[in-house]
Amino acid sequence: MQQLIDAIVYAIPYLMGGFGTTLLVSLIVVVLSLIAGVLMGVGLIYGPWPLRWAVRLLTDCIRGIPILVLIFAVYYGLPPLGLNLSSFWAAVLALTLFKTAQVVEYVRGAVSSIPRGQMEAAKSIGLIFSQRLRYVIFPQAIRRFLPPWLNGVTDAVKGSALVSLLGVIDLMQAINQVIGRTYEPMPLYLLGALIYFAINYTLSSMSKVLEKRYAFIKE
Repeated sequence: MQQLIDAIVYAIPYLMGGFGTTLLVSLIVVVLSLIAGVLMGVGLIYGPWPLRWAVRLLTDCIRGIPILVLIFAVYYGLPPLGLNLSSFWAAVLALTLFKTAQVVEYVRGAVSSIPRGQMEAAKSIGLIFSQRLRYVIFPQAIRRFLPPWLNGVTDAVKGSALVSLLGVIDLMQAINQVIGRTYEPMPLYLLGALIYFAINYTLSSMSKVLEKRYAFIKE
């Protein structure tokens, strides 16, 4: 037991930098994928057919590729095209692409669930397209969008561990480095699991609270 405690105490200072990288990667991926996913989702629903076709093709292709393959495809595929990204940004780009494809589906499902008459009624009172979305569609759709999106955020946090495969010193890579010094894998992997659990449990709890808050009242 004492050996377990000593290994954990020794590892904590080394893990803080990796933990910060994990949070940074997760934050960037979540924010960028949210912005891109909402824009592309709106384009998928209301855009002209060439845009709808392009968005659908892109999202279906990305969602059909394992995320690990996508990470390596971005990292090794972009330099021959003249775009050299660091390991960090290549991993972030790949994770953002994967997450954006999911957010597009969240937006499509949430917005498509709103009766078409809502948009037509907003148009009849003179609201322009952006106003119709802002004041009529989005306030209703957000109730259906938030719960699955927050669940997806937990997936983004867990997926951030894959950046270690490109040599980025995140929490998982930091754990592996400490294991190389201490030769005590079990306590360190348990510590890493507890850290990931704490993050994702907090996010899951937020999801449940928001789901109850925005749930429709059934008569």
